[in-house]
Amino acid sequence: MQKILVWDWPVRLGHWLMVGGFIIAWLTAESETFRLVHAVSGGIVLAVATFRLPWGFIGSRYARFVDFVRGPTALKAYAAGLLKLEPAHHVGHNPAGGWAIILLLGLGILTGLAGWANYNDLGRNWLEELHEGLAATMLTVIIIHLIGVASGSLLHGENLVRTMITGFKSGLPEQAIPSARPIAAALLLIWVAAASWWIAN
Repeated sequence: MQKILVWDWPVRLGHWLMVGGFIIAWLTAESETFRLVHAVSGGIVLAVATFRLPWGFIGSRYARFVDFVRGPTALKAYAAGLLKLEPAHHVGHNPAGGWAIILLLGLGILTGLAGWANYNDLGRNWLEELHEGLAATMLTVIIIHLIGVASGSLLHGENLVRTMITGFKSGLPEQAIPSARPIAAALLLIWVAAASWWIAN
């Protein structure tokens, strides 16, 4: 086992853009003064999530849904190992983390769309309540995800937060991805910038 490149630039960049976008959107949710900041921040989350959907099919090995979306049997086996404090090591996302990603992407899109519609006065009070409920659900999933990241880091002796910054994890040389896909990362930034400009104008 050695340090190998696992997470490409679009995955890492998208992850931290979603983190920052959600935090800012949450902190400005009740402010009329920062209403535009809230809308743009939520738009960043929406833009990243919509970019991540096709990237889950055409991205690098560990970015693809087929690599980490597992059925109930695999999820149950991983949970059992976690309860024994001996979870199986996965080079990419583990089964539990994989489903957290799916939930966060889905909630990011739904929350963003409901927020955009509410921002443009396309609905009534029920739409605002839906937006707030989705955001609260997303926060709950994030908290569970953070607990999973902390426990996985401790049990595997591997800083999973740092791996999402550097892109490197422990694995065999043949398990490494050949490229960090910087051009795709540039396209992600253009997509996010375009979405932010569109919402702001």
